[in-house]
Formats: sequence, structure tokens, C-alpha cells
Amino acid sequence: MTFIRKKRILTSVLLLIWLLVSFGPGFFARDLSVMVAGWPLYFWMAAQGSILSFICIVVIYAWLMNRWEAQEATAGRDTPQGW
Repeated sequence: MTFIRKKRILTSVLLLIWLLVSFGPGFFARDLSVMVAGWPLYFWMAAQGSILSFICIVVIYAWLMNRWEAQEATAGRDTPQGW
């Protein structure tokens, strides 16, 4: 698999995960009637969970891209820029 193809697949998967984590709790967790520190649980899931998952997504993307670019460099190939 080429570098560009791996990059596109990774970006697409991570964006899909981000979409599901950001909008999922707000729509589907309203049925949870649990209160946490005076706020409903779905509020905490949407407000805090989406931020933490976004940070994890950025870390995963940076780690994988650094690894793949190093592999390309050791193979003697230039890493293409952009999509």
C-alpha cells in the first residue's frame, strides 16, 4: 500500500471516529438520567469526552505519520506532500 493511500485511509477513519464521538453522545445519551456534579451525564460525555477523544486522535495521527514517514525515509523514497 502506498504512503498516500495509507494517509487517506487513516485520515478518513479518524475523521469518522471524531464525528461519531462529537455528535453521538449529544443525540443518543439524553436518555441517561444520571447526574454528575449537578449536570446530566450526556453533558459530560459531550463536553469532556469529545475533547479527550480529539486529543487522542491527534496523538494517534501524529505518531502513525511520524512512523510511516520514517519508514519511507529509510526506504529511500520521498514522502509526498498533500493528499
